[in-house]
Amino acid sequence: MLSALVTDLYQLTMMAGYRALGDDRPRTFELFVRTLPPHRRYLVAAGLDTALDYLESLRFTADEIAWLRQVPALARVPAAFFDEFLPRFAFRGEVWAVEEGEPVFANEPLLRVTAPAPEAQLVETALLAIVTQQTSVASKAARVVRAAAGRPVVEFGTRRAPGLEASVLAARAACIAGCVGTSNVEAGRRFDLPVAGTMAHSWVLGFPDEIEAFRGFMATFGDAATLLIDTYDTVAAARRIVDEGLRPAAVRLDSGDLPQLAREVRAVLDAAGLHGTRIMASGDLDEHRIARLLGEGAPIDAFGVGTSISAVADAPALGAVYKLVETTADGAPQPVAKRSAGKATLPGRKQVWRVMERGAASHDVLALEGETIDNARSLLRCVMRDGRRVAPPVPVLQMQARCLERLQELPADVRDRLDDEPAPAYRVESSRGLTGLVERVSAARGIRAAAQPPR
Repeated sequence: MLSALVTDLYQLTMMAGYRALGDDRPRTFELFVRTLPPHRRYLVAAGLDTALDYLESLRFTADEIAWLRQVPALARVPAAFFDEFLPRFAFRGEVWAVEEGEPVFANEPLLRVTAPAPEAQLVETALLAIVTQQTSVASKAARVVRAAAGRPVVEFGTRRAPGLEASVLAARAACIAGCVGTSNVEAGRRFDLPVAGTMAHSWVLGFPDEIEAFRGFMATFGDAATLLIDTYDTVAAARRIVDEGLRPAAVRLDSGDLPQLAREVRAVLDAAGLHGTRIMASGDLDEHRIARLLGEGAPIDAFGVGTSISAVADAPALGAVYKLVETTADGAPQPVAKRSAGKATLPGRKQVWRVMERGAASHDVLALEGETIDNARSLLRCVMRDGRRVAPPVPVLQMQARCLERLQELPADVRDRLDDEPAPAYRVESSRGLTGLVERVSAARGIRAAAQPPR
């Protein structure tokens, strides 16, 4: 269970302020990404199930409350905050969210929270951390999987992730986006994912002779073994495997001129009748390098990808925000919007509609809650009421199937382009209702509204 103290101090100071003022009015916040990172034409939503786990279990322990009493910034907070409010605290709000595995775009809410002000405020930091990390990983993994063009990709990034728990959640997100398995054993146990692994160079180096290392490994794991063959001379290792009559399930290449080595190793294996022995490649791979390998005709059957997925090497921070869109005045909903230069927000509770034409996604419409759009499906659904889930968790591999199906609906230029060349962006429009609300809220504040809400 994640500690309630894993948050920013200002969340607690605002909680205490709301309580001191007796303000428990509902607030609605939306979590979204302002702009897509470079090299991204879409994101893949992930992290919702982890977020719901956090919300359901959110409590303050006696030790945590005792420690908070000593924080200088909270020294003037009324004692009732520590004695009465925090011991009984629980999240009892409502959450709407995009399903995990769904492609999303800039300014589209991934998640919407409505709860009494102290509750809605406290959860901001954790929800941003949970949802953005897994969405970032899933978005990168989806690109890697697309580049592999149907060849299996295994997530290998545990040792490169920013922390052990982050590595487990990264494996989960990568599998949502299409990776066939992970090297992370705890992720396999926790999320019922296939786990995969081979051997290290240290295994080979620990034997007097390379072939002894291979024989020893296969003595334990039999024909299911994958042998790492690039410790010394890659092609010579393949020949020795053949000469010894070994028939491993796969061999792995982790260094060198991968296209040329793969061709030579494939020739050695095929000449010996080992057509079923697959070639797996690893070693600082990403979607661009995989695309180049396959473009050069490298006979590689599977890929192990670590750093570029688990650490999202090219876009490690996803610029998501959690912004207030509605408060309450005299018992009635009151849409609000921030008009800061470059950081304006859109008022009101929103729904995202994906317009479909002949089975393919045409464009999205960002609309107000309650509006409907023809020939479209809504993306946000209610996932929590009164602080409890409305449905049990969905298995990760079921999310993966949905993700691959949803990605296939996107236009090819959005789904498949891996380069940085200009391409038509996926269109996200604002509904008439949302445009009208922006104008009314701006007028009420004496601010000139843009014809099109900020994107």
